[in-house]
Amino acid sequence: MAESLSKTKSSFYRRLYVAHLIDRGVASVPELIEATGMPRRTAQDTIHSLAELDIACDFEQAEGARHNIGRYRIRDWGAIDPRWVEVNAARLKAALGYP
Repeated sequence: MAESLSKTKSSFYRRLYVAHLIDRGVASVPELIEATGMPRRTAQDTIHSLAELDIACDFEQAEGARHNIGRYRIRDWGAIDPRWVEVNAARLKAALGYP
């Protein structure tokens, strides 16, 4: 069961966890939805809001693909330590109530 989080903390944790998943290869919106159970719009909004934490996340169109088929990639973590996120990923996942 997820712990009681403020909106600010849950948003922060969600962004960190999504960046972690992208960095680990769960790097498309459908894959993020499957891994977390979050709605499509939440997944899309979370990816776009990574920039607010200075996490540079780029979309890489699949070669020869159309209609935004591709994967996201974390180019730069900014001030966030990705090692801390990796070590604490299970705690973030549990706090958010993700499967």
